[in-house]
Amino acid sequence: MPSLNMIISNNITVEKCKKLVSDISIIVSKCTGKPEKYVLVSVQGAELSMSGEKGNSAFVDIRSIGGLNASVNRRISQEVCALIEKSVGIPAERVYLNFTDIPAGNWGWNGSTFG
Repeated sequence: MPSLNMIISNNITVEKCKKLVSDISIIVSKCTGKPEKYVLVSVQGAELSMSGEKGNSAFVDIRSIGGLNASVNRRISQEVCALIEKSVGIPAERVYLNFTDIPAGNWGWNGSTFG
């Protein structure tokens, strides 16, 4: 049920993208305390502008049913930003993250909802 959707400006190889998705899935599971079997991660390339400058930036949208709070969000932000910088060369100051706690009844899965 945690979902992390990332939009990045940098082109990355398929292999690098697979590794990034795998590493992010582990981070989200570990930080939220949710089983990795419920974690969904997607990475998409796009034209981005941040602070009036095109390129070299990322937007990360994290949603979950519970598991998010100020402390967890800071930890996810720190670990994901470090991974993005290491993997694709986008510095942490060029990454925005958004955290949303979703009510269980508003999250569908397997023909039903979690609430």
